[in-house]
Amino acid sequence: MRKCGVLMAVTSLPGKYGIGCFSKEAYKFVDDLSEAGQRLWQILPLGPTSYGDSPYQSFSTFAGNPYFIDPETLIKKKWLTVRDCEAYDWGSDVNSVDYEKIYNSRFRLLRKAYRRSKIASDRGFQRFVKANAFWLPDYALFMALKDAHGGKSWEVWERPLRFREKDALEEAKQKHAEDIEFYEFLQYEFFTEWKELKKYANKKGIEIVGDIPIYVAFDSSDTWANPKLFEFDGELKPVAVAGCPPDYFSADGQLWGNPLYRWDVHKKSRYAWWMKRLENCFRLYDVVRIDHFRGFDEYYRIPWPAENARIGKWVKGPGYDLFKTMKKKLGERQVIAEDLGLLTPSVLRLVARTGYPGMKVLQFAFNPKDESDYLPQNHVKNSVVYTGTHDNDTTLSWYKDLTPRERKFASDYINIPKNVTEHELPWYFIRSAYASVADTVIIPMQDVLSLPHKARMNTPSTIGGNWQWRMKEEAFNNSLKKKLRKFAVLYGRAGKIKDSGSLK
Repeated sequence: MRKCGVLMAVTSLPGKYGIGCFSKEAYKFVDDLSEAGQRLWQILPLGPTSYGDSPYQSFSTFAGNPYFIDPETLIKKKWLTVRDCEAYDWGSDVNSVDYEKIYNSRFRLLRKAYRRSKIASDRGFQRFVKANAFWLPDYALFMALKDAHGGKSWEVWERPLRFREKDALEEAKQKHAEDIEFYEFLQYEFFTEWKELKKYANKKGIEIVGDIPIYVAFDSSDTWANPKLFEFDGELKPVAVAGCPPDYFSADGQLWGNPLYRWDVHKKSRYAWWMKRLENCFRLYDVVRIDHFRGFDEYYRIPWPAENARIGKWVKGPGYDLFKTMKKKLGERQVIAEDLGLLTPSVLRLVARTGYPGMKVLQFAFNPKDESDYLPQNHVKNSVVYTGTHDNDTTLSWYKDLTPRERKFASDYINIPKNVTEHELPWYFIRSAYASVADTVIIPMQDVLSLPHKARMNTPSTIGGNWQWRMKEEAFNNSLKKKLRKFAVLYGRAGKIKDSGSLK
């Protein structure tokens, strides 16, 4: 079945209070997608972010980001007032998230809501805490202890807490009982609001495409609560970390620093922790995009400590065994394999064996020296085509930065006229993606809006200035929705939609 959709992070939604959230603007965006003939909304990971604000470095792989809790929903519940919400500085630029101001204001506001909620007596809250006992108590205690330690990583906490000694944990639970309940409250409210938004989207015929990073952050409740699942030494220090080897783009490679899994331990438990993690993802999303899929075949292991990624080596991962177990325990689910980068024959065999669609990115296609698998003529049906991803520049900016030879090849291939305007240029690539034989096409919202470099979401291997872009109010106007809907109908991706007459 042919489908189409849009990639946009929740943080990028417009609205009050400094950052996109599960507000009325999110519901309006769902309505806009439906009117535009779209059937998918791809978002970035929803976890609580840590230093650097990356959704791929989260304090928990199971928890949700409290920033996404809608203050106006809390006003309706009479846990906050408009005056409460407007008392804080959320930043002056409506087109960009000021994470420092969000961090300094959001939790103070949410703490007020928690104290007025009297949540402990709420039966729905009680059921939620019980249903999520696998991860929630550890996460809430972890966050309470981080606050008590001034936000410092768990690796520098007192030894009894680092090693989770029973007496130390019991004492901490009593000492920080209110803070623990506060973090449980945040998760209850997050999941309650997200459930309603997802339900609304599904009723509108929109499926949610979520994103699961292959690795977890070192400073997370996941590693603190389950150290035996990771490559740690006797002092709970990493033995080796994740990254990428040197290549054409980086002489030193990429030192990500995420802890690596002890796959032998996971295999002995029949991947119990991973099954819980994936089960949680399929509760949040309709389709799961698994990031860095090649890491399940082989992963790059860098001995720790290290200054760069030059001294690492490739090590075999769990391979198909993990996905065989997943299919047996969770059934057949919708998955997208992020199979970008250098693909070895064994990676290609793994993707093929799972049956999951891989990704085709048009920005990787136009090298006149070599015929690329990303060129539309080489696409396959079981794949998902993008103009670019959250790690790419906008298509408008990317095109401008091409070499003259690359730009000519792309222009000739896509049939871009010489006098094309900046507003129209990305739409030639969007049309090419829609026309692809690939079952699914997903376009970043920045390309739909024909935005320049300043709207780029993330530049890999950099810290600061990322994940900040927000869409202007009413930017996704009827003209753009009509163009998307026309393509959706023309290229057989719109389902039951027959025409675009309802958009004026």
